[in-house]
Amino acid sequence: MIHGILRDKPTRLFISFTAFFVANALIAECIGGKLFSLEKVLGLAPADFTFFGQKHLSFDLTCGVLLWPLEFVMTDIVNEYYGPKAVRRISYTAVALISYAFLMFYAAIHIAPSNFWITSKADDGIANMQAAFNGIFGQGMWIIFASLVAFLVSQIVDVTVFHKIKKHTGEKHVWLRATGSTVVSQLVDSFIVLYIAFKIGNNWSWQKVLAVCLVNYTYKFTMAIVLTPLIYLVEHRIEKYLGHETTHKMKRAAMGLENE
Repeated sequence: MIHGILRDKPTRLFISFTAFFVANALIAECIGGKLFSLEKVLGLAPADFTFFGQKHLSFDLTCGVLLWPLEFVMTDIVNEYYGPKAVRRISYTAVALISYAFLMFYAAIHIAPSNFWITSKADDGIANMQAAFNGIFGQGMWIIFASLVAFLVSQIVDVTVFHKIKKHTGEKHVWLRATGSTVVSQLVDSFIVLYIAFKIGNNWSWQKVLAVCLVNYTYKFTMAIVLTPLIYLVEHRIEKYLGHETTHKMKRAAMGLENE
């Protein structure tokens, strides 16, 4: 039986999607503690603008945003071929494994360190490896909780918007349902993370939450547009791998039309 499952191309493809989706989400969480300057990456002077009364704002973003747009691209692709139940399944799997990973990080942080290890990188400028380890893996609990809640809610929003658009467009206008669902879900994701982690967790003002949310969303909105051609490329590769007849049946089944 297992050999039959593994020979089934749609099943193998779904396993690959799930593995990449979960790995990508976990990596994004792990590297999310570092902030980078988008302006410096592009060789530009830091922006200095004002939103909602908050001055001196610029595009200082978490490294997690480098990977999260790919999650929403993957969501749309899985949604297209496997349907909303499959998206929810891989989303729940990702949240469960990310939660498990952070429990292991927490345990590793609190295990008594070796004295030799603590000073092992002193010659490289790291005086205390335990403090460095804690700083990298010991993200605040509010941020962890906020990112997981935002991820789940935004995934549900993405699936809902995607299918509402697809009901009106059929199999045409892939760019519209993919980009449309992503720009809406990314807004929800940005707001929930900042509201839980910084409004509730750090008592930010509403003006600051909305201002930073708008800055983050501007980047995410732009990336949703930029990555749209990637969806067409992946769909082309999937159709080549599975064949036109199989992909057509999968898309209809994903919309609940397999018996029509």
